[in-house]
Amino acid sequence: MPTISAEDWLSIRLTLELASLTTALLLVLCTPLAWWLAHTRSRWGAPVGAVVALPLVLPPTVIGFYLLVLMGPSGPVGQFTESMGWGRLPFTFGGLLIGSLVYSLPFAVQPLQRAFEAIGTRPLEVAASLGAGPMDRFFTVALPLARPGFITAAVLSFAHTVGEFGVVLMIGGNIPNKTRVVSVQIYDHVEAMEYLHAHWLAGGMLVFAFIVLVLLHWLQPKGRLQ
Repeated sequence: MPTISAEDWLSIRLTLELASLTTALLLVLCTPLAWWLAHTRSRWGAPVGAVVALPLVLPPTVIGFYLLVLMGPSGPVGQFTESMGWGRLPFTFGGLLIGSLVYSLPFAVQPLQRAFEAIGTRPLEVAASLGAGPMDRFFTVALPLARPGFITAAVLSFAHTVGEFGVVLMIGGNIPNKTRVVSVQIYDHVEAMEYLHAHWLAGGMLVFAFIVLVLLHWLQPKGRLQ
């Protein structure tokens, strides 16, 4: 019976690297954005929140297409990277990373935003009355209280990146050991009618998704995402 091949292991390793790096960067980049969205009264709050949520409603191929245009030789991002001597990002790991950051953005921002909103103003006001400055209040009060939101954001961002297909295929193509992630590898097996190989990977993804949902349930005892 066919088992996981060397190419399958390479795709698994690449997927885990991509998901880990994407999750780490999203937590760093999205924390200030989520904090701003949770507290802003600016008229720009709703448009920015809508932009963040776009990957939830847009087809992945649409996002991948426009990212491909932006990072292509005629796009502003592509022209910038070329002028800096970095080459073109499409069909590279760097391009995959950018696509993953954009596509998984709401899965990091929204749990963090909800967690910051749930804190309320009272704990911060108490800290301020004790002489804590804005940065002290943020790092010593807000971040610890928002810990469930960070856990949820990390788990969802990682899992969502692992399951990407349309965006990574549009931006990264199908290059072994460079851009061929697990979802693309499964597609290759199915296209080649290698259904047993596809079952091994697809079954692993199914088990992984189930574990993620169970973890979220355990980490959120009230059954509510922060």
